[in-house]
Amino acid sequence: MKQFAVIGLGKFGIKVALTLAEKGGQVLVVDEDIRKVEEIKDLVSQAVCLDSTDEDAMRAAGLEDVDAAIVGAGGNIEHSILTTAILKKLGVPHIVARASSDLHAQILERVGATRIINVEEQMGEQVARGIIAPAIQEQFALATGHSLAEVVPRPELIGQTIGKINFRQTYGVNIIAIQKRIPMVTPEGTNAFRTEINDLPKPTDVIEEDDVLVVVGSDESIERLARGEG
Repeated sequence: MKQFAVIGLGKFGIKVALTLAEKGGQVLVVDEDIRKVEEIKDLVSQAVCLDSTDEDAMRAAGLEDVDAAIVGAGGNIEHSILTTAILKKLGVPHIVARASSDLHAQILERVGATRIINVEEQMGEQVARGIIAPAIQEQFALATGHSLAEVVPRPELIGQTIGKINFRQTYGVNIIAIQKRIPMVTPEGTNAFRTEINDLPKPTDVIEEDDVLVVVGSDESIERLARGEG
């Protein structure tokens, strides 16, 4: 199981931590505000109150063992730079840091961040994409011009097999998983759904109503799939 650290529990950090936890990740969160730590501790694997610019405290909390760390405190520039440098020194292989300006981004990259995000720019981009292609539920940048996205299949795809549609040839994307909503009855006797992930989809698998396709491809190809422009 992948281990993640989220440092800084503002709105951005909380959203990242909860999303990673929902996706099955083992999540360690760090913040100096004990109230924020207490509020989220039952929703993640571990929540620690400490100063992320204290190398000894970070090491003691197990930060050197995580697969990736997300530095969400972009507003405090000095704090985020020092935190990123410490994570690099601890040997964290993948460090995602939030930047508040181009200069901030350059410094973060120099001290060890492997990926820089500008939340405001990405939020604007996601809003625009949501308007253009509302079938795209989530989209995560992997490299310049390429993303992993969750896409609601258009009606004409329902009932067809993956092999028949040939997503790679038709749309230029690869399907890496399918999220399915499985009907269930809760212990209270009410109807509900649970999410089941098919992470090894076969050409013979049929796309059903309420499925969500997890695809990888260029941003242009993903938008073409969402709009049905094969």
